[in-house]
Amino acid sequence: MEILRQAPNHVAASLLLASARRALGDHAGQIEVLEALVASQPQRADLQFELSRAYGAARPDEAIVAARCALELQPGLADAWRELAQYLSLIGDLTAADQAYLRYTQLAPADKHLWEVDKAIAEKRLTIAESLVRAQLTRAPTDTVALRLLAEIQMRQETYRQAEQTLRHCLAIEPAFLRARFDLAQALVWQQQGAAALPELERLLAVSPDDRSYRHLFASALSLVGQQARAIEVLAELIKDHPKHLESWMSYGHVLRGAGEHNRSVSAYRAAIELMPDNGEAYWSLANLKTYRFDDADLEAMTVQLQRPDLSVDRRLHFEFAVGKALEDRREHLLSFDHYQRGNTLRRLVDPYDPSEITQGVSRAKEVFTPAFFAARAGWGCTDADPIFIVGLPRAGSTLLEQILASHSQVEGTAELPNIAVLAAEVGGGASRIKDSTYPERLLELGRDQVRELGERYLQQTRANRLSDRPCFIDKNPNNFAHAGFIQLILPNAKIIDARRHPMSCGFSCFKQLFARGQSFSYDLSDIGDYYQKYMALMAHFDLVSPGKVHRVIYERVVADLETEVRRLLAYCSLDFEPACLAFHTNERVVRTVSSEQVRRPIYSDSLNDWRHVESCLAPLAGALGRPYEDYLGDDPA
Repeated sequence: MEILRQAPNHVAASLLLASARRALGDHAGQIEVLEALVASQPQRADLQFELSRAYGAARPDEAIVAARCALELQPGLADAWRELAQYLSLIGDLTAADQAYLRYTQLAPADKHLWEVDKAIAEKRLTIAESLVRAQLTRAPTDTVALRLLAEIQMRQETYRQAEQTLRHCLAIEPAFLRARFDLAQALVWQQQGAAALPELERLLAVSPDDRSYRHLFASALSLVGQQARAIEVLAELIKDHPKHLESWMSYGHVLRGAGEHNRSVSAYRAAIELMPDNGEAYWSLANLKTYRFDDADLEAMTVQLQRPDLSVDRRLHFEFAVGKALEDRREHLLSFDHYQRGNTLRRLVDPYDPSEITQGVSRAKEVFTPAFFAARAGWGCTDADPIFIVGLPRAGSTLLEQILASHSQVEGTAELPNIAVLAAEVGGGASRIKDSTYPERLLELGRDQVRELGERYLQQTRANRLSDRPCFIDKNPNNFAHAGFIQLILPNAKIIDARRHPMSCGFSCFKQLFARGQSFSYDLSDIGDYYQKYMALMAHFDLVSPGKVHRVIYERVVADLETEVRRLLAYCSLDFEPACLAFHTNERVVRTVSSEQVRRPIYSDSLNDWRHVESCLAPLAGALGRPYEDYLGDDPA
């Protein structure tokens, strides 16, 4: 104070006094000191910045004015851009906030305080990375850089719901953290929540409309909500601007395929191969069209790639599956099987599987979902009858049933929705593994209102996937067979259809399929047989505890007598028969599964007995099934 009496505008002394007043809780006094200091030396950017911070969240409009004054005087003041972004967020000027934060990231020095975490993530040492980042968050719970890295780890562990929650917490602290917002949009897309991702991406694009990553993910989100035409347009523009961007060509092919644009899809995958001849994924995408046939030059090109010792595991396994399909189409069945086997062996290296998960899941479900359980909860849940669930195993004909039903005037097809699994995980405490979850036992503790609320949340969450006013909609997620009891509890009037196919035929079809994610059991014949057995055991249990609740459709019967099976299916769904359901292959709706090309053909029986060509190679599958194949029919009522 003595210094200030002699020199009222002494900067260091004034700043020390302001700090002291703030420490004593006298924010008004702090601002008074700083305002006087700025008035006496208005050309000092650092003083304008200090005044901005003093105004803070309590007076954001004045804080913005002071921050902008500081930046006019010193545009390279990185921290002032960050503070400005926060204040602009508070007053709702989100685009300006994000632009300010973008400027901050361009000016700020690289953040090195978590370099060990970055290194561990890059080296795929995720357990160590998580331990390091959680230690930092214990010391600094609001460290947004650490929170974003934690979310990145969670996404790599495929716990996308947890990553979403972490990123939302991060953005609540720092709303203009653009990288975190992009990661959030990505986590939402990976959870099939396109409608939730779109506003996040639109906000990012408002700041950086030419950003390649933003545009690419935006197209993915549009595709998820059924806006295929717009997604195709976005990707076409992106490719025009960046003709050598491989990911865009691949996504372009995928979206065109889902829209039924076969020839354009092939051209897109071919363009991706031209850009990168060792792009095994592009060759597999051609094979995965199912109706595409490789020529001699294609087969030779793929064989040459497989002979390269330096080919990465990921590219090699894609080529193995693609060559397997090419040889199978040429009826070189045993040689084809060898390539499928090698591809599956490689995939298992990067996608491990724990069979105890399905064993424990089925056992615990049987213990919880008993006749007494359902009797005590009769009349519970959300009574809406909108959803039609199609469950079972992959490659069992579920997409065919979806296409048949979606050809009815009262039924809308959507996608393989993740919502039931997400809700079940929440009930179980958010654990990603069955052994760590309290689901389904936690359901025993829930009351009537909580159960109803779960059903209502499901309907609310899936509403964004419904693009028409048709009263019923399809949720075709085969893995939901594991949640058949949960569905019956929270949505007692929903329909559940069990799509089933001969176990050897279905098992071999799974073995030939390289899934994007989520079917880790399918890369070993013994595991497939064991999984099929557990699936049948659980569905047989529900046949006993809630007879007639689940309607079983046998794929081979649909192929043999389409009209009879369609009439039975529609009757179960309380729908009148419509001839359009028999002409399902003329339905031009978007189909986003590996069977998209196949369901655009009339019913056919070509693949019913494919497995018999390699029956001698399928002994591990037959052995794991361990019972007569005819048991797969179950107690299906006539």
